[in-house]
Amino acid sequence: MSCQRWADCIIDMSGAPPENEVGVMLNRSAVVVKPKQPFLDWLHSADPTSGGITRDEVGLEPTIYLIPECDTKDDLREVLEELCEEIFVEQLDSWFRDMTTWPTDRSYEAFCRWFDVQYHSMLIDLCDEPLVNDSK
Repeated sequence: MSCQRWADCIIDMSGAPPENEVGVMLNRSAVVVKPKQPFLDWLHSADPTSGGITRDEVGLEPTIYLIPECDTKDDLREVLEELCEEIFVEQLDSWFRDMTTWPTDRSYEAFCRWFDVQYHSMLIDLCDEPLVNDSK
């Protein structure tokens, strides 16, 4: 079965794996990152055209980040402390590209104030096709 973008989804059961095969369990964890009110306040002040955007709207399609496997809360905190600035920058850049408006404090503490993070430890790839880096 081939995986396609969600808008083009076609369900073809002819090539589905046997019932006892679920897919490939990935050696990653994932975090879903959703902006909180401080992010929205920044966006409204940085981009005058964003005044009508609500917190619900900025969280409609949250970004999911694959991160190293985390077995404990301490592992997760350590990984997020290491990656939070990269995630912070990606979130800012996806909404408003003028870096002069971005907050300079992108520490773990600021990250926690600006974003809700939902952790997921079990990731199963149900696609037959290899993962591809679409950012290139």
